[in-house]
Amino acid sequence: MPYVNIKVTDEGVTAEQKRLLIEGVTELLQQVLGKPPSTTYVLIDEVSTDNWGVGGETTTQRRARQKLNA
Repeated sequence: MPYVNIKVTDEGVTAEQKRLLIEGVTELLQQVLGKPPSTTYVLIDEVSTDNWGVGGETTTQRRARQKLNA
């Protein structure tokens, strides 16, 4: 019973994109590991950019800084 948790920032990921992610991950697990789709669980968590950080700063801060430097 595979369980896959995909985390993305909450910046406009569409329902269609989520559907494709779930479908693709399920197919990959079936092809590579022989796992049946009926027992494969895929969860997509959308995380605010204020709650996602790297390098000591939030993604919101990083993106704002990148815009200023562009």
